[in-house]
Amino acid sequence: MSIDTARGVLGDATVAELEASLRGSVVRPGDPEYDQARAVWNAAHDRHPALVVRCAGTADVVRAVEFARSQDLLVAVRGGAHSIAGFSTCDDGIVIDLSPMKGAFVDPAARRVVAQAGMTWAELDHETQVFGLAVTGGLVSSTGISGFTLGGGVGWLLRRHGLASDNLTAAEVVTADGRVVRAGERENSELFWALRGGGGNFGVVTSLEYRLHPVGPQVLAGLIFYPVEQARQVVTGWRELTERMPDDLTTLLVLTTAPPLPFLPPEVHGTRVVVLAGMYAGDLVDGEEAVGPLRTLGTPIADLMGPMPYTAMQSLLDPLWTAGAHNYFTSAFVEPSDAALDAVLRHHLETPTPSSELHLHQLGGAFARVPADATAFSQRSSRVLCNVIARSPDPAGFDAHVAWARGARDDIAGHGRGAMYVNFTGDAAEDKVRASYPEAVYERLVRVKDAYDPTNLFRLNQNVRPSAAA
Repeated sequence: MSIDTARGVLGDATVAELEASLRGSVVRPGDPEYDQARAVWNAAHDRHPALVVRCAGTADVVRAVEFARSQDLLVAVRGGAHSIAGFSTCDDGIVIDLSPMKGAFVDPAARRVVAQAGMTWAELDHETQVFGLAVTGGLVSSTGISGFTLGGGVGWLLRRHGLASDNLTAAEVVTADGRVVRAGERENSELFWALRGGGGNFGVVTSLEYRLHPVGPQVLAGLIFYPVEQARQVVTGWRELTERMPDDLTTLLVLTTAPPLPFLPPEVHGTRVVVLAGMYAGDLVDGEEAVGPLRTLGTPIADLMGPMPYTAMQSLLDPLWTAGAHNYFTSAFVEPSDAALDAVLRHHLETPTPSSELHLHQLGGAFARVPADATAFSQRSSRVLCNVIARSPDPAGFDAHVAWARGARDDIAGHGRGAMYVNFTGDAAEDKVRASYPEAVYERLVRVKDAYDPTNLFRLNQNVRPSAAA
């Protein structure tokens, strides 16, 4: 359906009736704010929805879902609009935009927070850190809390406190038939199981309740830069250290190109480097001892590891990940064998743009102690998550950059389990989605999909097809 056709089918009166039922607003093609309203973080997805419904609360979400169903419109759900695969926008359909929904209530005594789904991690951290509390959040603070959590949620607190989804205690969900349900351990428990790792398949999550933990306000964290000539010894030395690191320490290796930052020598700018990023979530004195070995993996170009506010670490990478670039992310759970690390190092030397990278996320700790069947996120035994990123400010040649990322992933995944992290899946390939869940888990997800979205209204996600649509 083209935009013009959509306008004709919907009609001004039909849209006006929808808008009159909302506390929020409707943005249409031709409205002055339309281009801003349709824009998403990843410029690789330039879509033109027929309507953007900017929801002020749960009631608006219910109206938008009912309207989409009655008009047979494709539905995209937007929180922080970071969806790498472009699921937070669409052509000719309706975007249910949750970004105006930013309320949060923190109960410091119970160590709980209820947050509306339009919040970003910067906004939620701002509320919880007043009380010295936090939950595992995104590595880039402009990421929305909802999609991040529903896909799992890998962050700096992963080894100490698990994934974001491991700390989800309840969620409010608008289902495909317009009902508002609460999902938790005692209510709609199968839906609750599926929400923790099954993505946005089952409805529109309008609020999330998290378990919080004492964190900060100061943590021991930062970055250590090593030259590419020492990449092999740094990567293999890091692998050995991960076997005995305390749970309070979570690390990430970034194989990238040095940006022109003032704390790096000018002769390093534009050269390939290995960056060791990490955060120790416990006592600062203990943290100094824990991160000490990270400083001796080679001869650092720059050592920026030290005490800093937790919120500073949460936003440390933000300047490198602003909106408007073309992005493709893909991933593989791997064991860090010599062969796997060889593949990572080889593809680092072939990155197609200065901002294209490979990441090695350290797993284990609290993440690994969650039983594999406790949540839909069941990839608990892998030691490392490898993320391959093609990123460019320019659309020219981007298809070739994507091909590099897919090729690197396939090469590296040959040394792993073939499963991907659904939040780092750059496209909606059904075979990749199925491979990311064990067969029994995928079949259980289908049963939940059948119960809550049997017609696959919510299909712009890493889609689990209901039985009727299989």
